[in-house]
Amino acid sequence: MSIDRAQQLFLLAMSIGLFPVALSYGAMPEVSLPLLYGISDPDLPTQHIFRAVMGLYLGMICLWLAGVLRPNLRIAALWTLFVFVTGIALGRVLSLGLDGWPGPLLVFYLLAEIGLAATSWILINKVPNRTNAGSA
Repeated sequence: MSIDRAQQLFLLAMSIGLFPVALSYGAMPEVSLPLLYGISDPDLPTQHIFRAVMGLYLGMICLWLAGVLRPNLRIAALWTLFVFVTGIALGRVLSLGLDGWPGPLLVFYLLAEIGLAATSWILINKVPNRTNAGSA
């Protein structure tokens, strides 16, 4: 498989995989937050925050899908994916140090984010002729 095809498939898989996660945050937070995260009866500000997070996820997904379809956006899409999952993972690591161990679902998310960050880094750095240094 070519590196170009691998990059496309990775961006597509991330887009498809994170779409339901995005919806779980904001489509019906009054239902999903108690079920997934134990946040019982989320108030209006909490629902607002989680809907904003959903919007962030959906916006990133749109960029990643653009990277699937447009070769000139592919490296930028991979970089945003790398920054996105690395940032979330670092926030989780900080929380581990400050707050302790969360439930198993959130530990799974951390491990997945570390793996996804590594994969995106590898795909960014396998670009032929090292053209990933800023030309998109």
